[in-house]
Amino acid sequence: MLQITFFTIIIIAVQHTHSADDLYSAVMPQTVTALTGSCVQIPCTFTISNFEDKLKKTKFINGIWLKNKQQFDHSDSFIAFNSSKNIIRGFSDIQITGNLTERNCTTVFYNIMKNHSDLYYFRLEMEPNVFRATFNPNQPDSRKTVNISVINSPQPPELKPNDQRYVMENTTVNLSCSAEAPCPKQPPTISWSNIPESAHITTQLQEKPDKTQSVFSHMIFKASYMDHRRNISCTATYPRKTSNDSTVETTVMLRVLFPPKETHITIDPSASVSVGTNVTLTCKSKAVPLNQMSYTWYKRGYETPIARGKRISFVVTHNNTGLVFCTAQNKHGKQSSAEIQLTAEGQDGLSVPLIAGCVGGIVAVLTLSALGFCTRTKKFNKPSDNEKDPSGQVNITDVDYVNTARNITINEQISDDETMIIYYENTDIPKQKNCCITETHFKHDEYTEIEYRVFQVL
Repeated sequence: MLQITFFTIIIIAVQHTHSADDLYSAVMPQTVTALTGSCVQIPCTFTISNFEDKLKKTKFINGIWLKNKQQFDHSDSFIAFNSSKNIIRGFSDIQITGNLTERNCTTVFYNIMKNHSDLYYFRLEMEPNVFRATFNPNQPDSRKTVNISVINSPQPPELKPNDQRYVMENTTVNLSCSAEAPCPKQPPTISWSNIPESAHITTQLQEKPDKTQSVFSHMIFKASYMDHRRNISCTATYPRKTSNDSTVETTVMLRVLFPPKETHITIDPSASVSVGTNVTLTCKSKAVPLNQMSYTWYKRGYETPIARGKRISFVVTHNNTGLVFCTAQNKHGKQSSAEIQLTAEGQDGLSVPLIAGCVGGIVAVLTLSALGFCTRTKKFNKPSDNEKDPSGQVNITDVDYVNTARNITINEQISDDETMIIYYENTDIPKQKNCCITETHFKHDEYTEIEYRVFQVL
């Protein structure tokens, strides 16, 4: 009689447990982060050996979530949810949104509070007495439990690339911003700020490899030099059942490589100054990298540079005024500035009084030299007796005089030994600025031709 009773007890125990041949496992994220006042979704799937055969024998299939302890019948176990008995403890609402007959045990916990942080275990019961088991961490090679971590403030969105790498001007830039969506029924919204005008944005809810979800926003645009050091921000706003929504932000600084732009010259003190004034010219330009810039200065009419360096200083004379420009260059390219006119006060080109003064100086030189000067002279032959006037003087009425101020040249160097520059300080020419005279001797076998030219020194 005692043997029969023992045998009966063993049979009853077997009916309330799964077969020793059953293999089962569940997959769920090891940790999910929930926001207070919101909900959290736990993606969950399971596998059971011969599940289809067991399903045919099953009349009811139920899901249960245990908090903190995995033992279902333990006196200290806390059943947070039991779908068969509609038990919800410690939560305002819990719903299994997955279809258990399709091995999907995904569950949503609503109105999460700080004290909900804990380990949670899933248990499946297929009735009557077909399968009952808690998916616990004692089984190898699978994740059978989940840790719900509740925080008061959401994590900032992830912005990529976040390494502040350099991009070349006119290349396509791709930025992505993702924000965790622990509650897909109330996902966060993503917004961008300080974006380029050409930006195109797409946003969607995406599933990650661990089956949790996030909101993903992608922005594409073409980089401009004006985007250099632009701070682009991605903001995620989380709706929640609290007084205020939670907003978090991540910012990345864009760095753009580009050749010189907006190259120009600044003058200190001004473009029109008195002779003897100390002037500083600065060549300014935008470029990246800026520390590899080189600057070259040119003057109109000169092929070779007149100076190098970002800034040049000099004392103004009549010789160093005129049209000047600079060129800025880095390894990505170069750009020249517009020309600037640097003038000494009163220097407006050759005016009529200036020309008249210079011509007057020529007349004075002619008188002092006691020679027949001209810009273009007829050939002087040895005079015959009939070419002398009664006083015995040579007749010079055949000399061809022209307007000596007609031929105006710019000459800053003595080009040969036969050219002599006479400045007004050495003549009786009135003190006209920038006026000087060249006297050129052309030697021939029978005569010498002398030419005077009036020119202005820049």
